[in-house]
Parts: sequence; C-alpha cells; structure tokens
Amino acid sequence: MNRVRASPPASAQPSLWQQPFVDQFDRHRANEGLKLTKTADETARHKLRVLFVDDEDAIRNIMSIELPRLGFDVTLCADGAEAIEALNKQSFDAAIIDLRMPNVDGWGVVDHINEVAPETEFVISTGHGDMDEAIHAVRKGAFDFLPKPTKLFEIANVLNQIGEKLALQNKAAALESQIRKVEGPKSDLIGDGPLMAKVKMLIQKIAPTDSTVLILGETGSGKEMVARRIHELSKRADKPFVAVNCGALPENLVESEFFGHRKGAFTGAETARKGLFEVANGGTLFLDELGELDKTMQVKLLRFLESGEIRRVGENESFTVDVRILCATNRDLTEMAAEGEFRDDLIFRINTFEMHLPALRDRQEDIPELARHLIARHLKKSDISDEFISPEAMDILTRHDWSGNVRELANGLEHAVILSDGHTIKPEDLPANILRSARANGAASVPFQVLGDTKTLREIERDVILQTLNRNGGDKPSTAKELGIALKTLYNKLNQYDATQAA
Repeated sequence: MNRVRASPPASAQPSLWQQPFVDQFDRHRANEGLKLTKTADETARHKLRVLFVDDEDAIRNIMSIELPRLGFDVTLCADGAEAIEALNKQSFDAAIIDLRMPNVDGWGVVDHINEVAPETEFVISTGHGDMDEAIHAVRKGAFDFLPKPTKLFEIANVLNQIGEKLALQNKAAALESQIRKVEGPKSDLIGDGPLMAKVKMLIQKIAPTDSTVLILGETGSGKEMVARRIHELSKRADKPFVAVNCGALPENLVESEFFGHRKGAFTGAETARKGLFEVANGGTLFLDELGELDKTMQVKLLRFLESGEIRRVGENESFTVDVRILCATNRDLTEMAAEGEFRDDLIFRINTFEMHLPALRDRQEDIPELARHLIARHLKKSDISDEFISPEAMDILTRHDWSGNVRELANGLEHAVILSDGHTIKPEDLPANILRSARANGAASVPFQVLGDTKTLREIERDVILQTLNRNGGDKPSTAKELGIALKTLYNKLNQYDATQAA
C-alpha cells in the first residue's frame, strides 16, 4: 500500500508502451484545458481522498503521478487485501477498484466498503467487464463502471463528479442548518444602542476573514446568534454552519463526535460515522461552552488549529479539512488557565479576535425593539405593531434585571403571548418572577394581585412610594412628579410612615 503525496522517482515514470496513453490524455487536456485547470483549483481546497486499487504496476505508476497533480490525495494498493487494510485504517471519499486481482478480488473490496465505509463512493474498473458485471456493480451501489483501457481524463472526470456530489451534500447540510430562517431571522442582531453598535461593527470587520474568534458573554446573551451572523457574512455562507455545545457531549464520546470513527472502533460503533469537523468541511464549526472541554480534547483541538488535520477514532491516517472555528464561553479562560484547567497555548490560538457580548441589563434601550422582534418570530410574522405590548408591560420589561438575558426575555414573552391570546400584552400576562423583579425595581404599574401578596393596600402604597423615592435618590419633587401626586401629599405620606415607625 502506498500513500502518494509527491511524484515518484524517475525510475517509476511510465514505460514507452504506456506513453500513447499519456499523450492521448495530454491532447485531450489541450482541448479541455480550462475545464481541467478549474477542476484542479477547486479540488485544491477540498482534496478528494481517493483509494486506487489495481494489480498492474504500470497503471499505478501513472496514477501516482497524474492524480496528485490534478489535486487528489491518492492511496495506491496492489490488490484487494491491501485495499481492505487501507479501508480499516482510514476513510476515503472515493475508490477506483479493479475487479480481477490476486488474494482478494474487487468484489471483496466492494463488500468491505459497503460494510465498513458506506459513505465511500466506488467506481469499478476492469478489462474483463461485460453487461452482467456492470449491472451487478450498479446493484452493489457503484457510482460508475469504467471498462479498460480507461483514459486518464475519464478517471479524472468521474472523480470530479464524485466531488460535485459531495459538494451538493455539503450544500444540503448548509441549507438544513438554515431551516430555522423560515421561522424568522434568528441570527439578526437586534439593537442600535452603543454596545450593540460596537459588536456589529466588529462582526463586519472579522466575518470576511478565516480568523478564529472567541465570543465572551453571559449565558443566554446571544453568543450563537453572533457566531451565525459571522458565518452568514463570511465567504463560507453557502457551506455548513455546525454548532455544538461542548458541555452537553458525553465525556467518553467527545472525540468521536468531533472527529468521527470507523466501524468497530469502540463498543457500540456499529457503523462508520463522520464527525462534526468533517460535516462542517468548507464551513464553520461553532464550539459553544468551550470552557467545558476536557484537557485531552483541548490538546486535539489545538493540534487541528495548528495543522488543519483530523483523524477518526480507530484510524491511523490523518486528513485535512477546511473549517473555520468560532468559540464561545461564559467562563474566564484566563482564570481557568491559572488554575490549570485550561491550556494557555489554546487560548492564544482561539482568540485571534475576542468579542465581548453585553448582558441585556446593560443595554436596556434595546429591549423594546428586541421584545417586538422576539414576539414577531414566535408568531411567525414579519413584524408587529408597537401597541402589541402595552406601555405598562413595556415599563416592566425594561426594569427587569434579566439575569437570563435574551433567552429569558424570549421565554417570558412566549408566556405572555399565550396568556394574552394574541392580543395586547398587559402586565398580568407576564411571568410572576418578572413582575416581582419589576416591583422591586420600582415599576408603579405592577399588578400586585397577581403576585400572591397578602399586603394591605396601605402597605402596597407605602412600598411603591418608598421604592420610587429611593430610585430618585431622595429627591422628593422628582418622586412626586413620577408618582403623579402633589409634593405636599408626598410629605404627608412620608410623615405618616415616620410616625408609624416611631409608634
């Protein structure tokens, strides 16, 4: 078995009897030069991993020269036994298989592919073929059937067709990842306040690059939305966006989830499987909650960032994938590194750009627009009127501390939409915890009766007045104005409270 990464020595060049074969290809290439040049450029970025199986040394020698020159990553095998050994060690995108070989014939290789690597497209090539064998090949799942003598451009073309099929599959994966857009523009970043304006400006600058990005922010603040927006504005927008929560993966399956595995690599691995890095090939992989990744996987992630190569569990050979990495966490990675929980060198590799996403409580000016956007998305409408949320309910929303950030706001509004039967949202439609928080922050329009309080009306009035006075820093004229009462009335009320406390 011979893995090709460079041209063989001169002694391995084609013999004279083979020269017409190569010359014929060269003449064809002269006529199809533009097409083949384009093919080489396209495959340079996503090299097709090809298994070429043939017992004729001369043919393998030609393939060792020509296929790598066309941009394919080729492994050569002299018989079926070598091919099976190669399939057990690594994965391939395509296989070209001769049928008549010693030890194990081509059908044996085909059966092994269907058993351990069903994702590999295979092509039958034989000088003894007839219609019955061609039909049998199709029934076995062959991508194509090439009778010998086969011209090199025919092999190149069929490999390009396989590459196009894989590209279409990747596009399908990208479209699948965009399905949520049907429900609304979930990756839109809502808000024009100064903090969000800074985030949007940074996204515009870094999206067209391939640099790694570390997105920092509290849970629920919208880190995945930022990652999706970076992807959508990048040159990879038509390729897959794959998001994974590192903290949600079982510790014993993290490596398999990331890099995939071959059949039988571990107990329960009944079929070969692509990992998330391979699924995201050509696109973007978003690693959320990166701080939850264990030290072993931190090393493997660092290796990928440095080499661009991954290796499936149970395989010996690495292969290259083209994936942009975006990371996010709500933890302090520098502090974790100081405590030995996170690698310093990995921090340096992932934060080429570091983005800090503000908490919702720090951008309250964005809450009205964001609330209307979330309701429109829930109702699957393009927009809603400003009157859909009553002024009293909006006042409560803007006063809540939103410890759960945008995620908490979305859940609270869904609750309110359901209770309001799709009509104007009033304070009593909001969740009780939001009402309690707003009352503590001095919202005068909170309906106390829905909170289950047992206070008297006089006690409720006192709480509202004192909270408003405290919020205004003891400024009594401002407090009276906000409460809508005369300043004299406010003084009388405060004197009554002092007298009650004195008694």
